[in-house]
Amino acid sequence: FAVAFATAAPPVTETAARVDALLLEELPETTSQGEVTDDLTFLRRVTLDLWGENPSPERVSHFGLTTAPDKRLQVVEQLLADSRFGDNWGRYWRDVILYRRSDERGLFGAVAAAHYFAEKLNRNAPWDQIARECITARGEVIEHGNGALVMAQLADPANVAAEISRVFLGIQIQCAQCHHHPTDHWKREQFHQFAAFFARVGIRPERKGELRTFKVVSLDRPANARAPGVPGTTTTEHYMPDLENPAAPGTLMQPVFFATGQSLPLGTSDQDRRARLAEWLTAPAQPWFAKAFVNRLWYELVGQGFYEPVDDLGPDRAGRAPQTLDYLAAQFVQNQYDVKWLFQVIMATSAYGRASRATSGADRAPLVEHCPQRLRADQLFNQLAGALGIEERGLPEPLANRPQRALLNGPRGQVYRTFGYDPSTPHDEVMGSISQALFLMNSGEINRLINARRPEASLATLLDQQVDDRAVVTELYLRCLARMPKPSELDTCLLHVAETKDRRAAFEDLLWALINSTEFLHRN
Repeated sequence: FAVAFATAAPPVTETAARVDALLLEELPETTSQGEVTDDLTFLRRVTLDLWGENPSPERVSHFGLTTAPDKRLQVVEQLLADSRFGDNWGRYWRDVILYRRSDERGLFGAVAAAHYFAEKLNRNAPWDQIARECITARGEVIEHGNGALVMAQLADPANVAAEISRVFLGIQIQCAQCHHHPTDHWKREQFHQFAAFFARVGIRPERKGELRTFKVVSLDRPANARAPGVPGTTTTEHYMPDLENPAAPGTLMQPVFFATGQSLPLGTSDQDRRARLAEWLTAPAQPWFAKAFVNRLWYELVGQGFYEPVDDLGPDRAGRAPQTLDYLAAQFVQNQYDVKWLFQVIMATSAYGRASRATSGADRAPLVEHCPQRLRADQLFNQLAGALGIEERGLPEPLANRPQRALLNGPRGQVYRTFGYDPSTPHDEVMGSISQALFLMNSGEINRLINARRPEASLATLLDQQVDDRAVVTELYLRCLARMPKPSELDTCLLHVAETKDRRAAFEDLLWALINSTEFLHRN
């Protein structure tokens, strides 16, 4: 698997074509691959994937009229160059880390985490650099977003180790915390040897005047260290608990990286432990790091992963199309973990460009059919913002006190609390709820924004500026669904306007129906 960086990698289109060819070689039973999706569906799909929002009506019109044969590749490049790409995926990685938090205080790092990932991804920082910075994080969590993973687990060595493995390797090593792994070959000792890399990292609460914050620190001195379980004692090392006698100190564990067997001596400082682990974990010769990212991104963009769940890989797991994954992961390494390059490659494949099929189980062709997905909460808020004229779309600034308010309060926070879900959850397990339906159907805020009798409402402005009902219907479809209405839809809408005899009320009904539609809530 190891690849030398000096070797020039093939172009995006050539790599994508090779991926498609390998998929068909490995999955010959998938003879019916489906049709290529139409241009406007592709544009909405790629804009939701990269920016987390619908394309504007102007962009839809321009893309539909463009005849350049490579216009799909061009639009991907344009979207990747915009800061909204980082904003969208910064929120994604914030949620990957924080939905598995062990304590609500972990939300202190939420806003800074979104900013950190947004800034790194917009600058196209290599993924191995991002991982190393998260593993070796230090400093105040409301300023240094790379500390969010440690903060989310309150620096507990076992929990931090489990999340580092899950997020960056896609390996559920935590299943070996209390016993040997039930389905993989990992032993309990290996988990606790891995946890020993984080025995000297801690969280320190701080207050500067009215400012309440937390800081990721090193606990290399025994006077500042945590208790290992025995009252009155401290340690700077990790002990594997004695399950038969929980009051006992347990077994002293040396830091050993389970994936390679590389180790450090007891007494190694916190910075050296985490720095060396970060180096080993992200090394080109360590295959699971690249595979985990490629698998996760393919899963998010195409709808099915080489391994599912998306964070459950490993040598004892049987993935689909392993040669294809190996090839794409090797190319990712060869391109020095270039994240934007990987987006371009996947979005240039036939698998990404096919029309979606709302099927499941045995009816779905693995990996080569595109699958519809329910929008994440932030994507849905952006959809509502475009449809209803809500201005707030960018990332909030970190607040001086209780920065989690910036995540959970305000209009976006309302949607986040109601529609949010762990991005690592399998797509077919992300279900709608009664509270979600009631929010869109009956929310006072939604009804206020739809009300065309409010002069400041975007619908009121549209109706005042446009007297042609046909044009209003078209504009609402473009805002909400990023497409033109079908002839039958247009006829139905115009008939409703005529029968209602109240133009404003009729178009309020139409806008309400569009934002409550399945198409609005999903990305196809």
